[in-house]
Amino acid sequence: MNADLLQVPIIVRREIETRIAGPLIKAFMKEFGKERTLAVVQEVVETIAREFGAQLASRFGGNTLDDWATKAMPIWENEDVCQTEILEKTKNKLSFNVVRCRFVELVKELGIQELGTTLFCNRDFAMYKSFNPKIKFTRTKTIMEGDDHCDFRCTIEEGEQNSKSSI
Repeated sequence: MNADLLQVPIIVRREIETRIAGPLIKAFMKEFGKERTLAVVQEVVETIAREFGAQLASRFGGNTLDDWATKAMPIWENEDVCQTEILEKTKNKLSFNVVRCRFVELVKELGIQELGTTLFCNRDFAMYKSFNPKIKFTRTKTIMEGDDHCDFRCTIEEGEQNSKSSI
């Protein structure tokens, strides 16, 4: 069965995943240790994120920064997963801040704030890389870690906007 998970709202998918994974991760940390468990979890989360990034590029038929800004970002915004402020949007640069994140609210509600970065924030790097390996993504602040916003910065070198081979 190859379900198109893009049909299920992101917040719903993440809540289901987190309600199942959170207690399992806590139990595994108790049994096998925090460091070992989180390393395995991180690997799994990154694999899922890579698959998702590639799915988005394939669905959109392109993987430029403009594709991200006009097709991917609205998914999170329309589903009220996050609220963003665009700071700069050019052919080669996309800078925005996330000023509200429901993933933060979800981990607080479930009492697993210590897992939030691993389950949610860290997946962004792998997702961007699989959406387009030429995108250079950085982020130095997250709401999950106590900052007042998340600072998403994406750049791509001139002439490398479209990398269809990654789709």
